[in-house]
Amino acid sequence: MSGLEVRKSRACILGVDGTELSNWEKGFFREADPYGFILFARNVENPDQVRALTDQLRDIVGKTNVPILVDQEGGRVMRLKPPHWRKIPAAGVFGELFDSAPEDAREAAYINARLMAADLRDAGFNTTCAPVLDLRFPGMSDVVGDRSYGADVSRVVILASAVAAGLLDGGIAPIIKHIPGHGRASVDSHKDLPIVSASRAELSELDFVPFRQMKDVLAAMSAHLLFTDIDDQRPGTVSKTVIDDVIRDDIGFNNLLISDDLSMEALGGSIASRTHACLTAGCDVALHCNGKRTEMEEVVSMTPLLSGPALERAQTFTNQISGFKTDKPSPTQLTDWQMRLADLLAPVWRAEETGA
Repeated sequence: MSGLEVRKSRACILGVDGTELSNWEKGFFREADPYGFILFARNVENPDQVRALTDQLRDIVGKTNVPILVDQEGGRVMRLKPPHWRKIPAAGVFGELFDSAPEDAREAAYINARLMAADLRDAGFNTTCAPVLDLRFPGMSDVVGDRSYGADVSRVVILASAVAAGLLDGGIAPIIKHIPGHGRASVDSHKDLPIVSASRAELSELDFVPFRQMKDVLAAMSAHLLFTDIDDQRPGTVSKTVIDDVIRDDIGFNNLLISDDLSMEALGGSIASRTHACLTAGCDVALHCNGKRTEMEEVVSMTPLLSGPALERAQTFTNQISGFKTDKPSPTQLTDWQMRLADLLAPVWRAEETGA
Protein backbone atom coordinates (compact mmCIF):
# COMPACT_ATOMS: atom_id res chain seq x y z
CA MET A 1 0.00 0.00 0.00
CA SER A 2 1.41 3.37 -0.96
CA GLY A 3 1.87 6.30 1.35
CA LEU A 4 -0.78 8.20 -0.62
CA GLU A 5 -3.38 5.58 0.27
CA VAL A 6 -2.72 6.01 3.99
CA ARG A 7 -2.55 9.79 3.64
CA LYS A 8 -6.19 9.85 2.54
CA SER A 9 -7.23 8.04 5.71
CA ARG A 10 -8.79 9.75 8.70
CA ALA A 11 -7.12 9.25 12.10
CA CYS A 12 -9.86 7.05 13.54
CA ILE A 13 -10.93 3.43 13.82
CA LEU A 14 -14.68 2.85 13.79
CA GLY A 15 -17.09 0.11 14.77
CA VAL A 16 -20.00 -1.37 12.84
CA ASP A 17 -23.60 -1.60 14.06
CA GLY A 18 -24.67 -5.07 12.93
CA THR A 19 -23.78 -8.19 10.98
CA GLU A 20 -23.85 -6.44 7.61
CA LEU A 21 -23.36 -2.86 6.51
CA SER A 22 -26.37 -0.59 6.18
CA ASN A 23 -26.65 1.69 3.18
CA TRP A 24 -25.88 4.61 5.46
CA GLU A 25 -22.71 2.93 6.77
CA LYS A 26 -21.52 2.20 3.24
CA GLY A 27 -21.77 5.84 2.26
CA PHE A 28 -20.44 7.15 5.56
CA PHE A 29 -17.39 4.89 5.64
CA ARG A 30 -16.62 5.55 2.00
CA GLU A 31 -16.63 9.31 2.57
CA ALA A 32 -15.00 9.31 6.02
CA ASP A 33 -12.29 6.80 5.01
CA PRO A 34 -11.25 5.82 8.55
CA TYR A 35 -7.80 4.35 9.13
CA GLY A 36 -9.38 1.09 10.27
CA PHE A 37 -12.38 -0.79 11.62
CA ILE A 38 -13.11 -2.89 14.71
CA LEU A 39 -15.69 -5.66 15.06
CA PHE A 40 -17.40 -7.06 18.15
CA ALA A 41 -19.66 -9.97 19.09
CA ARG A 42 -22.69 -8.09 17.75
CA ASN A 43 -21.07 -8.24 14.31
CA VAL A 44 -20.41 -11.98 14.39
CA GLU A 45 -22.76 -14.83 13.43
CA ASN A 46 -20.77 -17.41 11.49
CA PRO A 47 -17.54 -17.68 9.45
CA ASP A 48 -19.10 -16.95 6.06
CA GLN A 49 -20.95 -13.91 7.35
CA VAL A 50 -17.88 -12.45 9.10
CA ARG A 51 -15.71 -13.00 6.04
CA ALA A 52 -18.28 -11.27 3.87
CA LEU A 53 -18.38 -8.33 6.28
CA THR A 54 -14.61 -7.91 6.49
CA ASP A 55 -14.33 -8.20 2.69
CA GLN A 56 -17.01 -5.54 2.35
CA LEU A 57 -15.15 -3.18 4.66
CA ARG A 58 -12.01 -3.54 2.53
CA ASP A 59 -14.00 -2.90 -0.61
CA ILE A 60 -15.70 0.20 0.82
CA VAL A 61 -12.41 2.01 1.47
CA GLY A 62 -10.60 0.44 -1.48
CA LYS A 63 -7.68 -0.86 0.56
CA THR A 64 -6.95 -4.57 0.80
CA ASN A 65 -4.83 -4.06 3.92
CA VAL A 66 -6.93 -1.60 5.90
CA PRO A 67 -6.50 -2.58 9.58
CA ILE A 68 -9.52 -4.62 10.68
CA LEU A 69 -9.32 -5.18 14.43
CA VAL A 70 -10.99 -7.48 16.91
CA ASP A 71 -10.59 -7.98 20.66
CA GLN A 72 -9.60 -11.64 20.59
CA GLU A 73 -7.56 -12.32 23.73
CA GLY A 74 -9.08 -15.51 25.12
CA GLY A 75 -11.10 -16.29 28.23
CA ARG A 76 -13.64 -13.54 28.93
CA VAL A 77 -12.56 -11.46 25.94
CA MET A 78 -13.42 -13.41 22.80
CA ARG A 79 -15.55 -12.00 20.01
CA LEU A 80 -15.22 -15.14 17.86
CA LYS A 81 -16.47 -18.04 19.97
CA PRO A 82 -17.44 -21.70 19.77
CA PRO A 83 -19.08 -23.48 18.07
CA HIS A 84 -17.70 -21.81 14.94
CA TRP A 85 -14.29 -20.92 16.38
CA ARG A 86 -11.88 -22.40 18.89
CA LYS A 87 -12.24 -21.81 22.60
CA ILE A 88 -9.19 -19.83 23.65
CA PRO A 89 -7.80 -20.06 27.21
CA ALA A 90 -7.45 -16.87 29.23
CA ALA A 91 -3.99 -15.37 29.64
CA GLY A 92 -4.06 -16.37 33.31
CA VAL A 93 -4.05 -20.05 32.34
CA PHE A 94 -0.64 -19.66 30.73
CA GLY A 95 0.50 -17.72 33.78
CA GLU A 96 -0.50 -20.63 36.00
CA LEU A 97 1.42 -23.09 33.86
CA PHE A 98 4.45 -20.80 34.03
CA ASP A 99 4.66 -21.45 37.79
CA SER A 100 5.66 -25.08 37.28
CA ALA A 101 6.84 -25.22 33.66
CA PRO A 102 8.01 -21.88 32.22
CA GLU A 103 9.19 -23.25 28.89
CA ASP A 104 6.00 -25.25 28.39
CA ALA A 105 4.00 -22.11 29.14
CA ARG A 106 5.96 -20.11 26.59
CA GLU A 107 5.48 -22.80 23.94
CA ALA A 108 1.78 -23.09 24.77
CA ALA A 109 1.31 -19.33 24.49
CA TYR A 110 2.99 -19.31 21.08
CA ILE A 111 0.98 -22.27 19.72
CA ASN A 112 -2.25 -20.82 21.05
CA ALA A 113 -1.49 -17.56 19.25
CA ARG A 114 -0.81 -19.42 15.99
CA LEU A 115 -4.17 -21.18 16.27
CA MET A 116 -5.91 -17.92 17.10
CA ALA A 117 -4.23 -16.23 14.14
CA ALA A 118 -5.45 -18.98 11.81
CA ASP A 119 -9.05 -18.40 12.91
CA LEU A 120 -8.72 -14.65 12.57
CA ARG A 121 -7.12 -14.79 9.12
CA ASP A 122 -9.86 -17.11 7.86
CA ALA A 123 -12.45 -14.61 9.09
CA GLY A 124 -10.73 -11.74 7.28
CA PHE A 125 -9.06 -9.99 10.21
CA ASN A 126 -5.46 -8.78 10.11
CA THR A 127 -5.14 -7.27 13.61
CA THR A 128 -6.06 -8.23 17.16
CA CYS A 129 -6.04 -6.12 20.31
CA ALA A 130 -3.71 -8.44 22.24
CA PRO A 131 -1.60 -9.33 24.12
CA VAL A 132 -2.39 -7.64 27.43
CA LEU A 133 0.77 -6.46 29.21
CA ASP A 134 -0.98 -5.22 32.34
CA LEU A 135 0.32 -6.65 35.60
CA ARG A 136 -2.12 -8.38 37.93
CA PHE A 137 -2.46 -6.71 41.32
CA PRO A 138 -4.38 -8.34 44.19
CA GLY A 139 -7.51 -6.56 45.28
CA MET A 140 -7.89 -4.59 42.08
CA SER A 141 -10.88 -4.61 39.70
CA ASP A 142 -11.36 -7.79 37.71
CA VAL A 143 -11.56 -5.67 34.55
CA VAL A 144 -8.03 -7.06 34.06
CA GLY A 145 -7.97 -10.14 36.31
CA ASP A 146 -7.17 -13.28 34.34
CA ARG A 147 -6.66 -11.21 31.20
CA SER A 148 -3.20 -10.66 32.70
CA TYR A 149 -0.39 -13.23 32.54
CA GLY A 150 0.43 -12.48 36.16
CA ALA A 151 2.03 -10.16 38.68
CA ASP A 152 5.65 -10.84 37.72
CA VAL A 153 7.16 -8.64 35.02
CA SER A 154 9.41 -11.30 33.49
CA ARG A 155 6.54 -13.78 33.25
CA VAL A 156 4.31 -11.23 31.53
CA VAL A 157 7.03 -10.26 29.06
CA ILE A 158 8.01 -13.84 28.22
CA LEU A 159 4.44 -14.97 27.61
CA ALA A 160 3.24 -11.80 25.88
CA SER A 161 6.31 -11.88 23.61
CA ALA A 162 5.49 -15.47 22.67
CA VAL A 163 1.92 -14.44 21.86
CA ALA A 164 3.05 -11.48 19.77
CA ALA A 165 5.46 -13.73 17.86
CA GLY A 166 2.77 -16.36 17.25
CA LEU A 167 0.32 -13.76 15.99
CA LEU A 168 2.88 -12.23 13.64
CA ASP A 169 3.95 -15.63 12.31
CA GLY A 170 0.27 -16.33 11.65
CA GLY A 171 -0.29 -13.09 9.76
CA ILE A 172 -2.02 -11.09 12.49
CA ALA A 173 -0.69 -7.76 13.79
CA PRO A 174 -0.71 -7.46 17.61
CA ILE A 175 -1.71 -4.36 19.54
CA ILE A 176 -0.29 -4.37 23.06
CA LYS A 177 -2.49 -2.95 25.80
CA HIS A 178 -3.18 -0.98 27.94
CA ILE A 179 -0.18 1.35 27.88
CA PRO A 180 1.27 2.53 30.31
CA GLY A 181 -0.46 -0.07 32.53
CA HIS A 182 -4.03 -0.86 33.60
CA GLY A 183 -3.39 -3.41 36.36
CA ARG A 184 -3.97 -1.04 39.28
CA ALA A 185 -7.49 -0.12 38.16
CA SER A 186 -9.76 -0.33 41.21
CA VAL A 187 -12.95 0.08 39.14
CA ASP A 188 -14.01 -1.01 35.66
CA SER A 189 -13.02 1.74 33.20
CA HIS A 190 -15.96 0.80 30.99
CA LYS A 191 -18.18 2.22 33.74
CA ASP A 192 -16.08 4.66 35.79
CA LEU A 193 -12.69 6.35 35.94
CA PRO A 194 -10.03 4.33 37.80
CA ILE A 195 -7.78 6.50 39.96
CA VAL A 196 -4.23 5.29 40.61
CA SER A 197 -2.35 6.93 43.48
CA ALA A 198 0.92 4.98 43.22
CA SER A 199 3.98 7.18 42.85
CA ARG A 200 5.48 7.74 39.42
CA ALA A 201 8.69 6.11 40.61
CA GLU A 202 6.84 2.96 41.65
CA LEU A 203 4.88 2.86 38.41
CA SER A 204 8.05 3.30 36.35
CA GLU A 205 9.83 0.53 38.23
CA LEU A 206 6.97 -1.96 37.88
CA ASP A 207 3.84 -1.22 35.80
CA PHE A 208 5.64 0.45 32.90
CA VAL A 209 8.35 -2.20 32.55
CA PRO A 210 6.50 -4.75 30.36
CA PHE A 211 5.69 -1.99 27.89
CA ARG A 212 9.26 -0.72 27.98
CA GLN A 213 10.53 -4.20 27.20
CA MET A 214 8.04 -4.66 24.34
CA LYS A 215 8.20 -1.13 22.95
CA ASP A 216 9.13 -2.41 19.48
CA VAL A 217 5.65 -3.84 18.88
CA LEU A 218 4.23 -1.55 16.21
CA ALA A 219 0.96 -0.57 17.92
CA ALA A 220 -0.33 -0.03 21.45
CA MET A 221 -3.68 0.88 23.00
CA SER A 222 -3.87 3.51 25.72
CA ALA A 223 -5.24 3.17 29.25
CA HIS A 224 -8.17 5.24 30.58
CA LEU A 225 -6.65 5.67 34.07
CA LEU A 226 -5.97 8.77 36.14
CA PHE A 227 -2.39 8.61 37.48
CA THR A 228 -2.53 11.23 40.22
CA ASP A 229 1.25 11.55 40.63
CA ILE A 230 1.68 12.21 36.90
CA ASP A 231 -1.42 14.18 35.86
CA ASP A 232 -4.15 14.54 38.47
CA GLN A 233 -6.57 16.21 36.06
CA ARG A 234 -6.66 14.03 32.92
CA PRO A 235 -6.80 10.24 32.31
CA GLY A 236 -3.87 8.80 30.39
CA THR A 237 -5.62 8.65 27.03
CA VAL A 238 -6.25 12.42 27.05
CA SER A 239 -3.16 13.50 29.01
CA LYS A 240 -0.32 15.06 27.06
CA THR A 241 1.88 14.58 30.12
CA VAL A 242 1.21 10.84 30.28
CA ILE A 243 1.66 10.39 26.53
CA ASP A 244 4.73 12.61 26.10
CA ASP A 245 6.56 12.09 29.38
CA VAL A 246 5.63 8.48 30.14
CA ILE A 247 4.64 6.61 26.98
CA ARG A 248 6.96 8.32 24.52
CA ASP A 249 9.86 9.24 26.84
CA ASP A 250 10.02 6.94 29.91
CA ILE A 251 8.73 3.82 28.16
CA GLY A 252 10.24 4.81 24.81
CA PHE A 253 7.27 3.68 22.75
CA ASN A 254 7.51 5.49 19.42
CA ASN A 255 5.06 3.45 17.37
CA LEU A 256 1.35 3.78 16.63
CA LEU A 257 -0.66 4.84 19.69
CA ILE A 258 -4.38 4.07 19.51
CA SER A 259 -6.80 5.32 22.14
CA ASP A 260 -8.87 2.83 24.07
CA ASP A 261 -12.57 3.01 23.19
CA LEU A 262 -13.75 6.60 23.45
CA SER A 263 -17.29 5.53 24.37
CA MET A 264 -16.13 4.07 27.70
CA GLU A 265 -17.45 5.93 30.74
CA ALA A 266 -14.00 6.53 32.22
CA LEU A 267 -13.81 9.59 29.98
CA GLY A 268 -16.07 12.57 30.57
CA GLY A 269 -17.54 15.07 28.12
CA SER A 270 -19.05 14.54 24.70
CA ILE A 271 -17.74 12.04 22.18
CA ALA A 272 -16.55 14.97 20.07
CA SER A 273 -14.61 16.47 22.99
CA ARG A 274 -13.10 13.08 23.87
CA THR A 275 -11.96 12.63 20.27
CA HIS A 276 -10.38 16.08 20.16
CA ALA A 277 -8.76 15.59 23.57
CA CYS A 278 -7.12 12.24 22.80
CA LEU A 279 -5.69 13.41 19.49
CA THR A 280 -4.51 16.72 20.95
CA ALA A 281 -2.84 14.85 23.83
CA GLY A 282 -0.84 12.74 21.41
CA CYS A 283 -2.80 9.63 20.45
CA ASP A 284 -2.22 8.94 16.77
CA VAL A 285 -5.61 7.35 16.15
CA ALA A 286 -8.97 7.67 17.95
CA LEU A 287 -10.84 4.39 18.53
CA HIS A 288 -14.64 4.34 18.70
CA CYS A 289 -16.29 0.96 19.02
CA ASN A 290 -20.06 0.93 19.53
CA GLY A 291 -21.12 1.62 15.95
CA LYS A 292 -23.72 4.25 16.93
CA ARG A 293 -24.39 6.64 14.09
CA THR A 294 -24.57 9.92 15.99
CA GLU A 295 -21.40 9.15 17.95
CA MET A 296 -19.44 8.12 14.85
CA GLU A 297 -20.47 11.34 13.17
CA GLU A 298 -19.06 13.24 16.14
CA VAL A 299 -15.80 11.29 16.00
CA VAL A 300 -15.33 11.92 12.30
CA SER A 301 -16.20 15.61 12.67
CA MET A 302 -13.26 16.01 15.07
CA THR A 303 -10.79 13.73 13.32
CA PRO A 304 -8.22 15.10 10.84
CA LEU A 305 -6.53 13.17 8.09
CA LEU A 306 -3.40 11.36 9.20
CA SER A 307 -0.32 13.56 8.90
CA GLY A 308 3.18 14.01 10.30
CA PRO A 309 4.52 11.43 12.75
CA ALA A 310 1.06 9.87 13.15
CA LEU A 311 0.96 9.20 9.41
CA GLU A 312 4.45 7.69 9.48
CA ARG A 313 3.53 5.37 12.36
CA ALA A 314 0.25 4.40 10.69
CA GLN A 315 2.11 3.70 7.45
CA THR A 316 4.62 1.48 9.25
CA PHE A 317 1.85 -0.50 10.92
CA THR A 318 -0.03 -0.93 7.65
CA ASN A 319 3.16 -1.94 5.87
CA GLN A 320 3.47 -4.75 8.42
CA ILE A 321 0.02 -5.97 7.42
CA SER A 322 0.99 -5.71 3.75
CA GLY A 323 4.03 -7.88 4.36
CA PHE A 324 2.23 -10.84 5.91
CA LYS A 325 2.49 -14.12 4.05
CA THR A 326 -0.83 -15.59 2.96
CA ASP A 327 0.07 -19.28 3.29
CA LYS A 328 -2.50 -21.07 5.44
CA PRO A 329 -1.48 -23.82 7.89
CA SER A 330 -2.55 -27.23 6.66
CA PRO A 331 -5.37 -29.08 8.45
CA THR A 332 -2.78 -31.59 9.70
CA GLN A 333 -0.62 -28.80 11.09
CA LEU A 334 -3.59 -27.22 12.85
CA THR A 335 -4.54 -30.57 14.38
CA ASP A 336 -0.98 -31.16 15.55
CA TRP A 337 -0.87 -27.73 17.17
CA GLN A 338 -4.20 -28.31 18.87
CA MET A 339 -3.05 -31.66 20.28
CA ARG A 340 0.26 -30.23 21.44
CA LEU A 341 -1.50 -27.31 23.13
CA ALA A 342 -3.86 -29.69 24.94
CA ASP A 343 -0.89 -31.74 26.18
CA LEU A 344 0.94 -28.65 27.41
CA LEU A 345 -2.09 -27.27 29.26
CA ALA A 346 -3.19 -30.62 30.72
CA PRO A 347 -1.50 -30.05 34.12
CA VAL A 348 -3.38 -26.77 34.60
CA TRP A 349 -6.73 -28.25 33.55
CA ARG A 350 -6.21 -31.22 35.89
CA ALA A 351 -5.35 -28.92 38.78
CA GLU A 352 -8.53 -26.91 38.19
CA GLU A 353 -10.68 -30.06 38.01
CA THR A 354 -9.28 -31.42 41.27
CA GLY A 355 -9.21 -28.07 43.03
CA ALA A 356 -5.47 -28.36 43.59
